[in-house]
Amino acid sequence: MLDDRTTAATWPAAYPQGYAVVDVETTGLARDDRIVSAAVYRLDAQGNVEDHWYTLVNPERDPGPVWIHGLTSDVLEGAPLFPEIAAEFAARLDGRVLVAHNAMFDWQMIAREYARAESAAPVRQRLCTIALAKELSLPLPNHKLESLAAHFGVVQQRAHNALDDARVLAEAFRPSLHAAAERNVRLPLLECRPLTEWASSPAQPRIGHQGSYGGSASYRMNGWRPSRKRPACPYPNPGRYETDRPLKQGMRVAFSGDTSVDRELLEDRTVEAGLHVATSVSRLTSLLVTNDPDAHTSKTLKAKSFGTPVVDEAAYTQLLRDVAPADG
Repeated sequence: MLDDRTTAATWPAAYPQGYAVVDVETTGLARDDRIVSAAVYRLDAQGNVEDHWYTLVNPERDPGPVWIHGLTSDVLEGAPLFPEIAAEFAARLDGRVLVAHNAMFDWQMIAREYARAESAAPVRQRLCTIALAKELSLPLPNHKLESLAAHFGVVQQRAHNALDDARVLAEAFRPSLHAAAERNVRLPLLECRPLTEWASSPAQPRIGHQGSYGGSASYRMNGWRPSRKRPACPYPNPGRYETDRPLKQGMRVAFSGDTSVDRELLEDRTVEAGLHVATSVSRLTSLLVTNDPDAHTSKTLKAKSFGTPVVDEAAYTQLLRDVAPADG
């Protein structure tokens, strides 16, 4: 049922016709980490739940942070390998917009698994609920799923359980979607490009039975777009960004997590402003841009350890409008 305030007659015609709310639990956050469980809630065009699906996945390696996801080697040993659930997973995603909290992470993990299986997920667009919350200017204390859930009165039962996290997100996404429809907000949809290249690498430690690719298949991550070698920044690094002061040409800026503006466009604007796009965070990094500073990614963790300043995408976009010239 539609909310009383949002009728079928007033529903934005450009909105997608269906969504797949996804959550995956993984062995870690790196590119060679694997999925250990996955859940999908299929929603119709107005965000109503149609059905849900959940599976464990044998990662063919150590399960990683058991204290987070609770899935031990013993539990996962008898679980299907990813290629054995790939078709069913794909059927749940087919023709729908993938919705996730920090959607870039979930999409990357899914895309890598399909690349290892020499296949591709039938997903063309994704929607990050962090980006949508920012579009709606929701008064959240941070960008954690639990904060979004609390805002809409959704009760979490088992945090970091893929099925419950997907349920919570589905229940929080529906009122978000209706709020966007009521205000005719353009949804922050981003393109999903499948990985199509992989290469051989030494086998990872595995658990359970051998798969069709036996743990020796890996992939070469080239992003969702052709890699481009950017020219070196012509300005010296003036140091770290200081709050309430403008950015200065030569500053090294790193990005982490999903963004509402396409990442390549954001990087292009950064370079055009005379800034250096850093691919990692070090003591020389001037600023980290992320919409989820609490995420346990390598960049956010390094930024905290180094004391690197952190701003979100909206603040960074404002800063880009007035970049100070380089010294000298």
